[in-house]
Amino acid sequence: MSFPLPSRTPSGPRRRTLLAAAAGTFALAGCSAPEPSGDSTGGSPSAADRARARGARDSTALADRYTAVITAHPDLAERLEPLRAEAVRHAKAFGAGSGGPSASGSPSSSASASAAPSGSPSASASASASASASASPDVPVRPKDALAGLASAELALADERTQTLVEVPGELARLLASVAAAGAAHAYLLTKAAK
Repeated sequence: MSFPLPSRTPSGPRRRTLLAAAAGTFALAGCSAPEPSGDSTGGSPSAADRARARGARDSTALADRYTAVITAHPDLAERLEPLRAEAVRHAKAFGAGSGGPSASGSPSSSASASAAPSGSPSASASASASASASASPDVPVRPKDALAGLASAELALADERTQTLVEVPGELARLLASVAAAGAAHAYLLTKAAK
């Protein structure tokens, strides 16, 4: 005799999502100032330095986008402030504001594309992430659309960071993996909140 499975739908984030977010948090807790890479040749930044700088700029731009949505929709502040704070911590983990190699260039100049969220994937994950995590975003009027736009930005950035993993050395790859996992968890939470 077979027993039917209960038709209970989960009422919150799945265990796998929480574990991924927790792993990212623990990995970031142990992070300190970025290590200088020995790959530098002739004064040009190494792939690791460029990835760190890009990570800091993208996380700072994402935090700015959260701030813009919170400003436009104050009723979402309680829900979004912890995610914005995580984006700020991610930027610091990549070296934003530390005066290191990743501090060159301002976060506002990191992306010049429009920040209008789009549901269709673009040809380049980097362009998509930069466009969706721009420092001066246009915030949608409806709160659900604003949440969906943030979810798209988080997911695009997580995808870009996952693709970058193969180009960087161990410790930075672990940081990118942790931050990408946290971004995917944020996207999940934002998507659930937008429904």
